[in-house]
Amino acid sequence: MRISTQLTDKVVWKMSDKPQYLTREGKVKLEAELEYLITTERKHVAERINAAKELGDISESGEYEDAKKAQALLEGRIHEIKTILSKAQLIDDDQNGVKEVRIGSSVTVRVDGEDEDETWFIVGSAEASPREGKISNESPIGAALLGKKPRQKVTVQTPDGIMKLTIVRVN
Repeated sequence: MRISTQLTDKVVWKMSDKPQYLTREGKVKLEAELEYLITTERKHVAERINAAKELGDISESGEYEDAKKAQALLEGRIHEIKTILSKAQLIDDDQNGVKEVRIGSSVTVRVDGEDEDETWFIVGSAEASPREGKISNESPIGAALLGKKPRQKVTVQTPDGIMKLTIVRVN
């Protein structure tokens, strides 16, 4: 995991005071990433900065500027992870007997007009990864599904337009 050196000139980190919902697995991944960034990446970036300084005039050094930008991005990510972990609220893994969608639920839906069901895992925004089937409780679809039960129909306004879903199963 290398911090990209292709950065914009301005990186803005904004976190709210609301809880950050995490699965146990998600918390472990963030803790491992934090450990890696602090113990390995910080050292790597510091070495890049020192090497650039040794080349001489840093006022016109592209490598020095690039390394400093990488350092800023790295420190921003470290701060972001620390903030998430400080506000972490673990998602309850015990879903036995729960018959409605909540954070931590696996929900199977059928999109109107589609032939196949889709299954999504409702997680907090820090763990959302739609490609992995993990959708945020704050996303339009995730928020619309919360509190719903099997066989209920849900209409969601998404960036691509209105989506109609039927909840098939909640696990």
